[in-house]
Amino acid sequence: MATMFLTQKIVDTLVCRTAGKRLTVFDRRCRGLVLEVRASGRKSYFLRYKDTRCVTRQPKLCDAESVSLKQAKALAESYKSKMLMGEDPFRKKAVLSQVPTFARFIEDQYMPHIKAHKRSWTTDVSILKNHLLPRFADKRLDQISRKDIARMHLERRAGGAAAGSANRLLIMMRYIFNLALRWQVPGVEENPSKNLPLLPDNNKRERYLSQEEVRWLYEAVAASENPMLQHIVPMLILTGARKREVLDARWEDLDLERRQWRIPTTKLGMPRHVPISDGVLCLLRELPRTTGVPYVFANPATGKPFVSVFYSWNTARIRAGLPQLRVHDLRHSFASFLVNAGRSLYEVQKILGHTQIQTTQRYAHLAPQTLLDASNVATLAVGEAMGVRSQPAAERSAD
Repeated sequence: MATMFLTQKIVDTLVCRTAGKRLTVFDRRCRGLVLEVRASGRKSYFLRYKDTRCVTRQPKLCDAESVSLKQAKALAESYKSKMLMGEDPFRKKAVLSQVPTFARFIEDQYMPHIKAHKRSWTTDVSILKNHLLPRFADKRLDQISRKDIARMHLERRAGGAAAGSANRLLIMMRYIFNLALRWQVPGVEENPSKNLPLLPDNNKRERYLSQEEVRWLYEAVAASENPMLQHIVPMLILTGARKREVLDARWEDLDLERRQWRIPTTKLGMPRHVPISDGVLCLLRELPRTTGVPYVFANPATGKPFVSVFYSWNTARIRAGLPQLRVHDLRHSFASFLVNAGRSLYEVQKILGHTQIQTTQRYAHLAPQTLLDASNVATLAVGEAMGVRSQPAAERSAD
């Protein structure tokens, strides 16, 4: 280790003649500037300084082959000025070097998390593989901008995808960056997708069965070649449960005395309880039970839950004259029956297992007559004071 007045000529001519060693020279004029000469001939500039904790550090400034001594001194003085103002540019540089690429973050942190917390994690894998990773895999998280995400969102829609499909990409990016923020991933200081608007989605299908359609459907499922369909479909209509929840239902989770059905794992990965109504209780008591089979709606051929009931369902709905009816529409209809009977959104939310009331409002379909009856409450309350009266329901029906 030596100290001298460095000149460009000295920098150019200095050599280290000991193999495997390096020659270190401190400049007398520029405090902290260090020239390192290796036996291989490679030369680099470093800056020695003490950080805010009085720890001596010596990070690399640049290669001597790339810049002149004058430029290296100017760079060193610039860094020292920033440090006098309380900023440590080397620390910031070190943090940036730790920022993971999008692909690395997904593999190391995101995937383990969703596999442990999301039942539908395979859907995430599909979206990542087909859309997000091809676009962002090699970008570091701090290099993905709001503009990048907005362009991806709009290009997906322009490419012919439905608004809902395009929105799913934006929603997932928002979730990914929210997790990165929560886990304090280096370089992620804000969510670049925050406040980006979702595209209007007018294709949400809301199908609600009438009482007559329910009768048609039940007659069709009762005649199905699948003997369990006549029990599965009524269970869906009378509980509002999801298809997989019903197909996987176990007798041990049904407390017929307390009238409670415990669903151990729901879409959100948490258990919930569904009340067993009189109709459901009657349905369950009439169900055939096989010794040693724990499943309520087991496939008679295997004793295990049905993997799918699509073909028997499809045959039944066509026979009922309802070819566009989806299994999930039975859940819509359950909520509709409750709300139209005057039950509150809070009650529907609890039974369906929604965490947010906004989700329930989509199911909370109100028939025109229900809205009319609600608005007539004002007339009943103050109508006589204004010389008007509410028309009885019987008269409205006659009209």
